[in-house]
Amino acid sequence: MLARMSTIRARLVKAAPALFALAVVAPPGGPARAASDPVAAEIERWSAFVKTHPATDAIWEQLKEGSETTLARAADALRAGRRRLALQRLAYARADLLAAAYMGERAAEQRKDGAAFEAEWRRMGEVLRDRLAPPAQGALDGLEPAALRALAEAALLQVRVFYEASLEYGHNTMPDSGLYYLGSAQAQRDFLAFARTVSEPSRRTAPPVRALAAELDALQAEMLSVYRPPVSIDKHPQFITASSLVKEARELDAASLRYGALVRYLMAAYRFAPLRAAPPALEAAALAAQLGRLEARLSDGGVDHSLGHLFLELAQAEAESPAGAGNAAAIALDVLPRYFRALQPAAPRPPAVAPRIQITLVRWPYT
Repeated sequence: MLARMSTIRARLVKAAPALFALAVVAPPGGPARAASDPVAAEIERWSAFVKTHPATDAIWEQLKEGSETTLARAADALRAGRRRLALQRLAYARADLLAAAYMGERAAEQRKDGAAFEAEWRRMGEVLRDRLAPPAQGALDGLEPAALRALAEAALLQVRVFYEASLEYGHNTMPDSGLYYLGSAQAQRDFLAFARTVSEPSRRTAPPVRALAAELDALQAEMLSVYRPPVSIDKHPQFITASSLVKEARELDAASLRYGALVRYLMAAYRFAPLRAAPPALEAAALAAQLGRLEARLSDGGVDHSLGHLFLELAQAEAESPAGAGNAAAIALDVLPRYFRALQPAAPRPPAVAPRIQITLVRWPYT
């Protein structure tokens, strides 16, 4: 639980916004922008919530600082014209804050008593019923652009995952923790509704997303090859984050939620990049030139490359800080090339090798 909340949403959004009468402060760009831009309005709504939410429990204390920072970075991205990055950061913070809001409405008995928690779990099963069945392929057809659809597909699968996990988590830890995951399930459901409010036709051809089994196998094999001491000890939480993203990408891919699988695959590669023995590096001028070439490629051809633009915007934001230059280089040299390869026809896979076990018996000594 603690590890998940320290890397919000890298592991394993339904409270409607109307549930919260939040004071809205002046948004980036002024009040008129918040009124006309739902992304700006949501950033301000939840920034106000962080400042005014009265909870003081341990879970809220862990969520508050991280969410406040993420919302500030979302506002920075929006001011810089990086709308896709702002939306992604908003989605991360919004999900945890909606879960916190849900928990804040629960009675003390539900947060401590197992039977009361189970009753709430059953009630929430009815609330979330429409999203607990395995998602149908094309469930989010019409949601555009591709970057928004990718974030929504990932949320769609997580509704059921969080709901199912919440019961056992509440049994094996505390009802409070189980309620947090119930709130997370509801929060992911709410994000699907929010995504509809910001969806708009991209006027570009949809990207040719496809199954990613081979790419996920290769990335996981690369992770395993690097997972050796001392890095496996010193960077264990980072390996867990990257590995969990691969697992989530596999589940999305198996459910034919290709956009969601692609965004999680690329994020896994991004998180894994600093763990390599020799992470990529570029001088500032060379990095800027490479990002410029990638931007031109993403903007050409009439294809909705908003998902690629999401990672380009992340690289541009990272490149503005000396500490982020390595991350920006990883996106330029590894993550975005993976994106373009993932849109090409899959390469033929070699025949699977039949597993074989060789056992050597040694007599010791003279027996």
